[in-house]
Amino acid sequence: MEPLVVEFAVAVSPEHAFDIWANRPALWWPRTHTVSKADDLEIIMEGHPGGRIYERTTCGTEHVWGEVTPWEPPHRLSYAWHLFFDPSEATLVEVTFTSTETGTDVRIEQSGWDRLGADGPSRRTNTGHTWAALTPLYVDACLVK
Repeated sequence: MEPLVVEFAVAVSPEHAFDIWANRPALWWPRTHTVSKADDLEIIMEGHPGGRIYERTTCGTEHVWGEVTPWEPPHRLSYAWHLFFDPSEATLVEVTFTSTETGTDVRIEQSGWDRLGADGPSRRTNTGHTWAALTPLYVDACLVK
């Protein structure tokens, strides 16, 4: 099954775009799309291969969403992603940040749908709708300095 690809531009440097995505996801990731749905949570992406991606509430409850694979700031990061699913159903998300004259081209490629068997096509479609809703939030968050 073909990877899901989402591409868009932000009017900031790759360094800033990477920082907002990887180090400050709580600026743009909606609480409605978390396990706890709590307003008082942190979203953490540990910046190294093997690092966890997880949410943590102020009570200390943690929910793991994925695991970082390559971590190459400010140009690329990748992770096994299983938010709302068992880790055995993780897909691979790769995000690249390419400098342009006016800012940065961001490219998200999510693959591994074929591993999900009969659920792969519907999960890919649903995830495409989710990225369509999330990327404008990310673009707006990039305006934060």
